[in-house]
Amino acid sequence: MKRLFVTVILTLLIQVNAVQAQQDIAWVQIEAHPNLNTTQTRIRAYGARLPDVNGFSLGGGWYAIVLGPYTRSDAERVLQVYRAEREIPSDSFLAFSSAFRQQFWPVGADLLNLPQVAEPQIGDTGSATNTQPAAPSAPVEIIPADETPSQARRSEAALSREERMELQVMLKWAGHYTGGIDGAFGRGTRGSMASWQEANGFEKTGILTTKQRIALRKMYNAVLDGLDLQVVSDTTTGIEMKLPLGAVTFAKYSPPFAHFEAAGDIPARVLLISQQGDQNTLFGLYDIMQTLEVVPEAGPRERKNNSFVLIGEGADFISHTEARLEGGMVKGFTLVWPAGDEERRTRLLGEMQKSFKRLDGVMSPAAGMNEAQNIDLVAGLEIRRPKLSRSGFYVDAQGTVVTTVEAIAGCSKITLDGDHEADVVMSDAARGVAVLRARDALAPASFATLREGEPRLQSDVAVAGFSYEGVLGAPTMTFGKLSDVKGLRGESDLNRLALSALPGDAGGPVFDAGGAVMGMLLPLPEGDKKLPENVSFSMDSNTLRQVLEAAGISANLPDSTAAMAPEDLTLKAQGMTVLVSCW
Repeated sequence: MKRLFVTVILTLLIQVNAVQAQQDIAWVQIEAHPNLNTTQTRIRAYGARLPDVNGFSLGGGWYAIVLGPYTRSDAERVLQVYRAEREIPSDSFLAFSSAFRQQFWPVGADLLNLPQVAEPQIGDTGSATNTQPAAPSAPVEIIPADETPSQARRSEAALSREERMELQVMLKWAGHYTGGIDGAFGRGTRGSMASWQEANGFEKTGILTTKQRIALRKMYNAVLDGLDLQVVSDTTTGIEMKLPLGAVTFAKYSPPFAHFEAAGDIPARVLLISQQGDQNTLFGLYDIMQTLEVVPEAGPRERKNNSFVLIGEGADFISHTEARLEGGMVKGFTLVWPAGDEERRTRLLGEMQKSFKRLDGVMSPAAGMNEAQNIDLVAGLEIRRPKLSRSGFYVDAQGTVVTTVEAIAGCSKITLDGDHEADVVMSDAARGVAVLRARDALAPASFATLREGEPRLQSDVAVAGFSYEGVLGAPTMTFGKLSDVKGLRGESDLNRLALSALPGDAGGPVFDAGGAVMGMLLPLPEGDKKLPENVSFSMDSNTLRQVLEAAGISANLPDSTAAMAPEDLTLKAQGMTVLVSCW
């Protein structure tokens, strides 16, 4: 079977227009990865069996493995041949220099500024007429050292302890060092240096030269390409630190925060924190931050006497907040970065932490006074809100709650009145009723007594509920009439009500004129058919009693059937109606 092969001869382009040359150059992109370590492992494997292997940063934390550079026609031939030989993935494609940023492989190469074009020559070794022997493979070229070992030791001796420790950090990141970060260059550190030199085509001496240290740092910092890290001195907040101005830009002051919002494709944010205050101020900020959308609930957090750290780990992003109290001033920052980009986030966070500096002064509470006010915002940041909120009501003195199953569907957490987490005791999907119990010991001001017997048609009824899903902070009363003791299709466990309810009212108690609960308001039906505005339905009290008994809870009976004054009914309803929130 005929086997195709590619022999590549590199020739230097001489006396060509640089712009035209760049336009004529093409590459074959074979892989891309969002992790530099992974890319380096893969690129070494390709480099062991293919010529013209190069690596470039793509920006956005991605790194490409490419073959080239070639003329476009040659690149197309290389792509076709290597695909046919299955030397490269079938989804490899032509790419051009404009797609690439900094070159990280081979170490020290810069083919974007000094283009070299490989001229592939394709032959057929399987043909009987092909009598030319295959060209011998070129020996691995060892890059000569720029300094002698003694010179390298002298330049190394000038490094500070912090610089030596940083060198160990970079060697560990590159996968060659496993020891402690102590700044002492013993056998382990020397061995890791030799390993790195060998892996990157340098003479193996165990002593990094000045240029080799620069090359290692360049590789280490490649993950930060495109972030445009710059030192920002903000006199309003009294903070100086490095910020990724390629990803964020200043937006506004909203004390105690200076907001830097996303400036490009990366959904990143930075907050500078600056506030006059004491320990109470610090602790208050710690509590408030945990109610905000930028700090997901999951993740480690630690509060000390004069500082705190909050790490929020969400599905889409991770936020890191740290603040410290010194000299009557609370200062710190928050970094919000996309999830899944952990190497770059960690490196960026380290650069920000190292560069953080407290300047004189603190942000004035009057900064950003022209900002529009919004009840859903705290200092310009969104408050974390539940997916939905519905109503419920207490049915015993222990704080057991009845609500609609709609309120508990797909929740990672259920809360009562926003503060108390609750567990599902029972859920009856067919009837649309759920029974909850708070994890804390609760003592409700009042609880429901379930009516016995069928109510009278056209009698007065009232529904208590959080019509606006907790915005008002207390339940509202909606008054109406009992239109029928069955549903539109004759359902015997439903009551039809002549009143206009909102989605937040669902799960709330339906009262008769004497204050007994004659049912639970159901959500408005979904579908193409829309009911008139003043039509609602409730699950009747007999059905509620059956659900509670199945859950092992005894329903309470009313001690009086006398009509109750509206103001007394409202007071009773407020004591038993609870906001049920799904998070």
